[in-house]
Amino acid sequence: MKHALLVIDMQQGSFTDQATKFDADGLVRRLNTLAEAVRRANGLVIFIQHDGPQGDPHHPDLPGWNLLTDLEVRAGDATIRKRSCDAFLDTSLDELLHSRSIERLIITGSATDYCVDTTVRSALARSYPTIVPVDGHTTSDRPHLTAEKIIEHHNAIWSDFIAPAGPATICRCSEIQLGHDQAATRS
Repeated sequence: MKHALLVIDMQQGSFTDQATKFDADGLVRRLNTLAEAVRRANGLVIFIQHDGPQGDPHHPDLPGWNLLTDLEVRAGDATIRKRSCDAFLDTSLDELLHSRSIERLIITGSATDYCVDTTVRSALARSYPTIVPVDGHTTSDRPHLTAEKIIEHHNAIWSDFIAPAGPATICRCSEIQLGHDQAATRS
C-alpha cells in the first residue's frame, strides 16, 4: 500500500514564544523519523503550508511562512499551499494524491484542533484510509482546555469517526507499519 505523509503547518509563525506548542521538539524529531521511513517505503512526503493574509505571521512574504528549520525536507518531497484549515479545499492535494497512486494517508502537524482536525475529516470524507499518530500532532493550550487534553480528545474522536473508509487508525508514530496491514495496530 502506497502512503503519503502530510505534515501540516509546521511553520515558524506557529511556533513562537507567544504560541508555544505541546512537545514541539519531540514532534519534529518523530516527524523527521517518520518522513524518512515513508521515503524509504517509496511513499510521498507532503509539506502543507498555510498562506495567511496580509498582516498574518503566515503570509508568504514573512519569515513565519517558512517551515521549521529542524524539519528535514528532501528533494522529491512535495509542498501544497493552502488558505483555509482544510488542506484539500481549493488546493491540488487530491489531484497530487491520485496522480501518485496514494492509497493511505498519514496526517500530522499543527494545530490539532484546527488544520489537522479539518484535514483528517476531509480525508475520511473522501474515502482515504487515514492514520493519525497520537504523538504526530500538536497544538497550544487554549483558555478552556490544555493542549494535552485537546490532543487526547481529537484522537478519541478520529478513532470513532463514521466515514466511508472507516474511522482513522490511531497509533504512535513508531507503530506505523508501512506496507503492512495497519488495522492490526488500531488503538
